[in-house]
Amino acid sequence: MPYRPTPRTEARKARVRERIVGAALAQLADGGYASASVQAVAARAGVATGSVYRHFPSKRDLFTEVFRRASGRELERMSAVAADTTVSARERIAAAVEVFTRRAVAAPVRAFALIAEPVDPAVEAERLAFRSGYRDVFLEVIEQGIEAGEIAPCDAPTVAAALVGALGEALVGPLAQPAVRGGSHEPLVATLVQFALGALPAPVPTPV
Repeated sequence: MPYRPTPRTEARKARVRERIVGAALAQLADGGYASASVQAVAARAGVATGSVYRHFPSKRDLFTEVFRRASGRELERMSAVAADTTVSARERIAAAVEVFTRRAVAAPVRAFALIAEPVDPAVEAERLAFRSGYRDVFLEVIEQGIEAGEIAPCDAPTVAAALVGALGEALVGPLAQPAVRGGSHEPLVATLVQFALGALPAPVPTPV
C-alpha cells in the first residue's frame, strides 16, 4: 500500500520549507548571494544540509524561490505607491522612485544581490522577470498620465523600461560601497527622483 502523507506531516514539511526560505532570505540580506551556500542556509535554519536538498534540489532552485519572494515584496511596495490615483501621474512616478531607492539603500547588501550581483542563470531569469514587473508599473502610470494630459504623448514602453534600467544602473555603485550604510542618502534619492521626472515629456501648454 503506497504511503500517503498525513495533513500533520505535510504541515510540518511546509514549516521546515518556510524556515529554510526565511534563513536564505536572511543570509542574502547579510552577505549577498555569494555567501549563501546551502550549508550556510542549513545552519541558519537549524536543519541538516540534506533537509535543504529534500526541499530544494540545488542552490539554484532555492534562490530562484528566494529572489521571487524578495523581489515580489519590493514590487508590491512600489506598486502600492504608484497606484495612488489621488495624486498626479508625475507625483506617483516620483513616489515610486523614492520608495524603491530608500528601500534599496536601507538594505544595501540585499538590494545589490537583487539588482546586480552575479547569480546563476535561472536566478537571473527571475531577476529579469521582476524588472519587467517594475517596467509595467511605470508604464501604467505613464499611460494614465498621457491620457490625463499630464505627460506628453511618447513611446511609453521605452520610457518605462529606460527608467527601470537607469535606476538599477545608478544604484549599483552606491550599493556596492560600504559607505552607503552610513550618512545621508537624501542627495541620491533627490537626484534619482529629479532624473525620473525629467525623463517624462512635459505636455506643451495650450495657447490661450
